[in-house]
Amino acid sequence: MSVVIKSNKYGITLVLDRDTPFAELLTQIGEKFKASARFFKGAQMVLAFEGRVLNQDEQMQVLHVIEENSGPEILCVMEQDALKESFMRAALEERKAGQASSDGRFYKGTLRSGQVLESETSIIILGDVNPGATVVSKGNVVILGSLKGTVQAGAAGNDSAFVAALDMAPMQIRIADCIARSGDGRKAKASTEPMVAYTEDGNIYMEPLTKEAINDIRI
Repeated sequence: MSVVIKSNKYGITLVLDRDTPFAELLTQIGEKFKASARFFKGAQMVLAFEGRVLNQDEQMQVLHVIEENSGPEILCVMEQDALKESFMRAALEERKAGQASSDGRFYKGTLRSGQVLESETSIIILGDVNPGATVVSKGNVVILGSLKGTVQAGAAGNDSAFVAALDMAPMQIRIADCIARSGDGRKAKASTEPMVAYTEDGNIYMEPLTKEAINDIRI
C-alpha cells in the first residue's frame, strides 16, 4: 500500500511509499481523504510525514489535495519522521494558542547561520536551528527538529527553564546563568534522540526526553 493514514486526536501522519511516483501518491491521498471526509471534517490537526521526504512544493500539493477532498484544517506540517504523539500534541496546543496571540510562541522554519530568534515567552520551533543560528527565550525552548546552533532559555534569570530537541547537538546552551558548550562532556553531549536540557546545582544536564517527561512539560 503506497499511502497509509495514521491519526490520533492531535494530528495525522501520512506514511508514503518512497518509490511510488509522486503524482500517483497525490491521487491515492485524495481518494483516501475523500473516503474519510466525514471523520476529519472541521478538525484542527498537525500533519506529519513518514517514509518519504517531501520538498516544500510537494507538501503544498499534498495540503491542497487534502483540502479539496476532506475538511480538516491543517495548522502546521511537521517534517520529522517517527514523530511522537506527545510532540504533535505540544505543537497543536502551541499553534492554537498562537492564533489568538502575537507573542511569537510558535515559529515554523529553519534558522540558518547568522539568524537570531528572540521571544518574550516560551517558544516551539518547527524546524532546525543550524550552526551559527541563535535562539533567545525568556521561557522554555522546544525544537521539533535539530539543534546545532546556540540556544538561551530562561533569559530573564529563570533557572527552571529547559531546552528540548528531537536531535540535540548544540554549539552552546545557556539556561539562566548556566552555560554548556559543545565538548563539555555530559553537560553538552550530542544525541540523535530526543533530549531535554535542564539545570541542577549550577550545571546543565541532558537526559532522554521520554513520553512521561513530555507530558510534564508546561510551555
